[in-house]
Amino acid sequence: MSFIEFSFVLNSVSVATAPNFSAQANNIPMLSGTNFKFWKETVEIVLGCMDLDLALKVERPSPTSDNPNEVKIEKWDRSNRICMMIMKRSIPKAF
Repeated sequence: MSFIEFSFVLNSVSVATAPNFSAQANNIPMLSGTNFKFWKETVEIVLGCMDLDLALKVERPSPTSDNPNEVKIEKWDRSNRICMMIMKRSIPKAF
């Protein structure tokens, strides 16, 4: 990714609110056979700014008998589910 492309991505991404949630997701380019690195970096930036990148950063918490981790698991599952929906939206069905 060139500096100009990276600057464009950073300038076009802001903290997500309800009205700009879809605008954020629209900033992710369609994945092709030649743009994976740029696509991945854009996905990481957009999901990070939307505070949805938990599933990309840490493994799913495991419940134990001492600590069920219900809140952490629920938050991780939500992050994972939304990340998958956003990423699938920018990957052609042919892949």
